[in-house]
Amino acid sequence: MTTALRAASPPAHSLRSAARPELLTLLGRTPVLRVTADLPGPHPGFWAKLEGLAAGGMKARAAVSMLTGARERGELRPGAPVVESTSGTLGIGLAFAGQALGHPVVLVGDSELEPSMRQLLRSYGVRLEIVDRPAARGGWQAARIDRLRALLAVLPDAYWPDQYNNPDNTAGYVSLAGELAVQLDHLDVLVCSVGTGGHSSGLIGPLRRHWPALRLIGVDSVGSTIFGQPARPRLMRGLGSSIHPRNVAYSAFDEVHWVGPAEAVDSCRRLARDSFVSGGWSTGAVARVAAWAARVRPGAVVATVFPDGPHRYLSTVYDDDFTTAHGVDPAAAATCPVEIPHPHAAEATGWARCTRVTDPLALREEGP
Repeated sequence: MTTALRAASPPAHSLRSAARPELLTLLGRTPVLRVTADLPGPHPGFWAKLEGLAAGGMKARAAVSMLTGARERGELRPGAPVVESTSGTLGIGLAFAGQALGHPVVLVGDSELEPSMRQLLRSYGVRLEIVDRPAARGGWQAARIDRLRALLAVLPDAYWPDQYNNPDNTAGYVSLAGELAVQLDHLDVLVCSVGTGGHSSGLIGPLRRHWPALRLIGVDSVGSTIFGQPARPRLMRGLGSSIHPRNVAYSAFDEVHWVGPAEAVDSCRRLARDSFVSGGWSTGAVARVAAWAARVRPGAVVATVFPDGPHRYLSTVYDDDFTTAHGVDPAAAATCPVEIPHPHAAEATGWARCTRVTDPLALREEGP
């Protein structure tokens, strides 16, 4: 343990937090919107669940579920600190859950976390630790988890939800599934971004009990290793991973799409201009794929989830200087996906689609 880390760790009494259970009344119950904006061309329309309109965004559901489950099992003591790694979105959810349930929150982010998000998290009372370089293997995620483990050693009674492998993450989205089942008369295709795997796994079971023939399309980021592609540095935040989360329900997916930054940026800006509702990288990616699914399956009812709103992304997705500096040209965004026969057939550098979905870890364990 480094001296700097020990010195930065406050005594346990300074981390105590009073509960605000009334905040839980703000959880969920978000509307759905019929989206018909050109993405990038005409399509019949799809339904979007606007999770960015709820306090804490979509991941507040998972955060409350994980902390509540840990409290019930005695893993999280009253008033004990919660420590987690985040690229930002779960951090907001944990800040909400921590205030509601009375737990101080310590988050490990990295140098690519936007200044506005750092300010927002700190304004919510979060203690934020920043790692300044990615790990040689596992990138930023692995580096954040290394710092997290060091923090656990110096914070008494601290609890790590481990969002990537925690079944309570998935269970948190049962309420979202229930809302969709009431809000929609029928559903043929569900499009979900995939990062930890929580909301896609949590939605598909309950919704297939309502509609057994429901198809699930996963949306990943180029450079993500979740579905068997090689791990590469990723510009997009909020979806994709450099590790293999165990919450991903591989057998539930009918197909997977990898989407690049140009497609996500173009879609976000079109949504903002033509629907007044938009978000960040995940929202742009799922909107692109949902519009495509509605276009190629005439008559199908298609729905997706917009995890958060646009405010975090004003200096990235909606900033021409940022996109130009990173070589992202929305005008050059793909209008349809490239088809690949299996995840190892070619590396996706832009929008690609594959109808063969496998668990990369299971394949590795089976061997040749």
